[in-house]
Amino acid sequence: MSKSGNNIIEKNFHRFSNWVAKATGSPAAFFSALTIVILWAISGRFFHYSEVWQMIINTGTTIITFLMIFIIQQSQNKDTTAIHLKLNELIASNKNTSNRLVASEDMTPAELEVIKKYYRKLSEKSNDKESVYAIHSFDEKAEDTEKSEAKSKDMKEKQP
Repeated sequence: MSKSGNNIIEKNFHRFSNWVAKATGSPAAFFSALTIVILWAISGRFFHYSEVWQMIINTGTTIITFLMIFIIQQSQNKDTTAIHLKLNELIASNKNTSNRLVASEDMTPAELEVIKKYYRKLSEKSNDKESVYAIHSFDEKAEDTEKSEAKSKDMKEKQP
């Protein structure tokens, strides 16, 4: 399939999934589903609560749930990307922030854990200050680490 063919499919799926997400998230959709379940429950009396009667609701809900997983995931992916872009814009536009975190969603879990530890230490450092308004940055923490490593190296060199 050509690239333009994929583009058309993606655009149509995007439009369709937006429409489905909005429609199924509405009160009308909820009350429609509730009505169907109530009518199904009432109809059980006429069908003697048979296995076929039970299979109808089980099959219907399974198929709908299976298809909705893909719609919800597509919507979630789009929302997550939009949030990341907005946060990246805020990070990039503020002179007091580190641009290292732009596109942090592409980092490995191990890389994220290292940064998390830095921020934990920054938080502890802020708690040590008398003023709650003291500002500490990721870069400052990196500088502190470099100074600490240099100091440790100097001490080792001075030892006999």
